[in-house]
Amino acid sequence: MDDLVDLFGTTSTEELPASLPPEVEEGNIEYKLKLVNPSDFRLEHLVTQMKWRLEEGHGEAIYEIGVEDNGMLVGLTDVELEASVRTLNRMADRLGATTSVLRERLVDSDDGAGCRKRALEILVRKVPDDQQFIDLRLAVLGNVDAGKSTLLGVLTQGELDNGRGRARLNLFQHLHEIQSGRTSSISHEILGFNSKGEIVNYSGSRTVEEICENSSKLITLIDLAGHHKYLKTTIFGLTGHAPDFAMLVVSANTGMAGTTKEHLGYALALNVPIFVVISKIDMCRKFLMERTVSQLEKILKSPGCKRVPLRIKTEDDAITAATNFDTDRITPIFTISSVTGKSLDLLTTFLNVLPSMKNVKEREKLTQDLTEFQIDTLFSVPGVGSVVGGTIHRGSIKEGDCLQLGPFEGGEFRQAVVKTVHRNRLPCRFIQAGQTATVALANMEREHLRKGMVLVSPEMSVSACEEFEADIYLLYHSKQITTGFEATIHVGSVCQTCKIIKIEGKQSIKTNEKARVRFRLMKQPEYMRVGSRLLFRQGTTKGMGETVKTIPWRSEEAMR
Repeated sequence: MDDLVDLFGTTSTEELPASLPPEVEEGNIEYKLKLVNPSDFRLEHLVTQMKWRLEEGHGEAIYEIGVEDNGMLVGLTDVELEASVRTLNRMADRLGATTSVLRERLVDSDDGAGCRKRALEILVRKVPDDQQFIDLRLAVLGNVDAGKSTLLGVLTQGELDNGRGRARLNLFQHLHEIQSGRTSSISHEILGFNSKGEIVNYSGSRTVEEICENSSKLITLIDLAGHHKYLKTTIFGLTGHAPDFAMLVVSANTGMAGTTKEHLGYALALNVPIFVVISKIDMCRKFLMERTVSQLEKILKSPGCKRVPLRIKTEDDAITAATNFDTDRITPIFTISSVTGKSLDLLTTFLNVLPSMKNVKEREKLTQDLTEFQIDTLFSVPGVGSVVGGTIHRGSIKEGDCLQLGPFEGGEFRQAVVKTVHRNRLPCRFIQAGQTATVALANMEREHLRKGMVLVSPEMSVSACEEFEADIYLLYHSKQITTGFEATIHVGSVCQTCKIIKIEGKQSIKTNEKARVRFRLMKQPEYMRVGSRLLFRQGTTKGMGETVKTIPWRSEEAMR
């Protein structure tokens, strides 16, 4: 018993706080003092309560057994704990869920007899009825040569790297990437976890289909480019692919070099929750790694970030960081090696417990809304025809749906019929808000399609816009920007050159200033939704903002 690790990331029971934070009604964490032989009526109530917690956690809930509602750790005797776990398993079985123990800790008894009691933290997981598995998207950021692709190769292949980049070869899509060792495009890999929290990857499964079939939780890893000349591709991955989280990979021997700070800034500007992995710790001395971590902590604590860095040293640290990732503004920091495998288990434990950021009310509201599917990739499949890939932000899509597709060059929307829908290379009945998928369209030529288009519900009164207003914040400019300034703008999957044609209430905008401006798209009209976050850049100039008004586009024919 004495070698058990406690719930709060330290192995010393004397240093532990005496309680957890008080229980909150919302969220996926439930405190239970004991669950010993409940009546049938009580059991029904407990099952309903578990169902609610699972819905709040998008299929995952955490039960703290031996803890009062105010957070006080009381603990249970062995007999009481075994009976409580049996009851919890009965509750989970009724819902078709599974349980796995995350952590166990010892609590000293108050009676002075020296008797020690135990408290358990248990993960309950159930795949939602309308899904095959729990699905999260993780974008991988960091400077060139930081070891992003190598780390993903190790996680998805289940084999350590040889120190010369062998693990990353399976992720590259082009010959020049293999030759240079640098990612230039957006590639997707998947990492699964089964109901017991064990990793499911290519080491035990031959195909994507097998991984999907054996996983109850699936994380799509979006590998983005680190080199500055591919910055447009990286920003498109962050805005167009709508990741749930971002992982910033920092090389221990080079520190916060190159595009690292820039990638961190873009993730924060888009409100993407982020954690940090310091790689290549096998290549540098301890003092150099410590300098990199200290440099990173200083940046995270700065007024621009306002984050709370947390070094992950034990499995308890990883679980605590994952369960509190969405509430405490914490930024976990992992130190790993893809060659020796050091601390990789802490990273996978963190990913296994990591919950969805959207609560059940938000998801239900988006699912019941009218359909909006943003297109970010295009394919032409022999025997199938035109296929579009992207993220469905609202509503749902199923085979046979008749939707509006556009805007085309003239700003109009055309009717499009859905032939088939696929997720993770597997056919599915339908997709709903928050999921990424590919959709085959009937009677639609590939040359007429482009990234940035949308599929929307025919009930929507939709129109393209050539001009829009936005509240912007100028992150950096060497002097000032004025009317006529041109930049590349990123809004969702839209990427286009635009010009500032009006600045309200002032003549110019300088670094760290806010303003409301009107942009004009230079190439063609686009579909934009009010409230969308945007990024714009031109050389070293960078800014962020939010669209507040769109001006419907009128064709030349309509104006005559």
